[in-house]
Amino acid sequence: MLYKLKAIYCWLLLVGLAACTPLKPTSLPATETISPSATALPTATSTLLPSPTSTPLPTPTLRPLVPDFKHIIMIVFENHEYDSVVGNSSMPSYNKFASENTLLSQYYAITHPSLPNYLAIFGGDTFGITTDCENCFVSSTNLTDQIEASGRTWRAYFQDMPHPCFVMETAIYVQKHNPFMYFDSIRLDPTRCNRSVVPFGQLETDLAAGSLPDFVYIMPNSCVSTDDIYSNPDCNLSLADGWLGGVMGMLLDYLKPRAVTEPYLIILTWDEGQGSHSCCGLPALAGGRVPTVLISPLAKSGFRDATPYTHYSLLRTIETAWGLPLLGHAADDNNVLISAPWK
Repeated sequence: MLYKLKAIYCWLLLVGLAACTPLKPTSLPATETISPSATALPTATSTLLPSPTSTPLPTPTLRPLVPDFKHIIMIVFENHEYDSVVGNSSMPSYNKFASENTLLSQYYAITHPSLPNYLAIFGGDTFGITTDCENCFVSSTNLTDQIEASGRTWRAYFQDMPHPCFVMETAIYVQKHNPFMYFDSIRLDPTRCNRSVVPFGQLETDLAAGSLPDFVYIMPNSCVSTDDIYSNPDCNLSLADGWLGGVMGMLLDYLKPRAVTEPYLIILTWDEGQGSHSCCGLPALAGGRVPTVLISPLAKSGFRDATPYTHYSLLRTIETAWGLPLLGHAADDNNVLISAPWK
């Protein structure tokens, strides 16, 4: 009976959560208590965006005042004023070139008579010469000296010249139209003179050989140039124009296919006019106003330039194109550079 009471008592203790036999407490694994502090956000990293690349603006290409032509060709006629040529039906070829290319409508010769004008174009001065003298030689630097010094080539072609470097005259070849024979540096150097001052027929040979010089000067004889127009009615503007058409045909056939790699400039001008019109600081009575045409793929088409120019301006323009020093009056401010026609 006592045993049963004891069992009931133990059961009751168990029910009442009282151990009837001592039990060893079981150790629970320790748990780490984390304080309820704020969870740290990841530190913000400042990601630097690449700074914008500063692309430099292209440097504007400055157009040169005058293009650097490969070939410069000059053809000169004699003794006609602007108004007697421009619009004259006797010169259809000349006027076609004038209307389709650049016409300088205010271009003036330096003086009268012929020779001082030729010297002015190539030497930058008349050197005190006032006549068409034959023995008035000049010891001075000229354009062709500069051309050779720059490594370029040149040749002057004269219609009806008997042989290269011919000094005297014939009935239709006259020395006064050949300025090169007046400069000592050319005339007194036989090798140079014979190579560069030649009869007109040599032009066709040079074109056929593909060896046109960098600078070319072409002078018709005294009849074709119209110099003899007053003494011989056959030496008229129609004759000059027909000759010009033939020469220009040969030149353009050669030049146009090469124009991209060998840009050219052809100058058609006159040594002097029939009047004494003046501009640009020249004496009040100067050499007259003469029609001058510029033909080039680098010149404006159908353009009429009314800027006052002189033969010295033409020299200045050629020298500027090729980076040569300015000779004599080509450096004068009055003789402005021919710059408006270029594209």
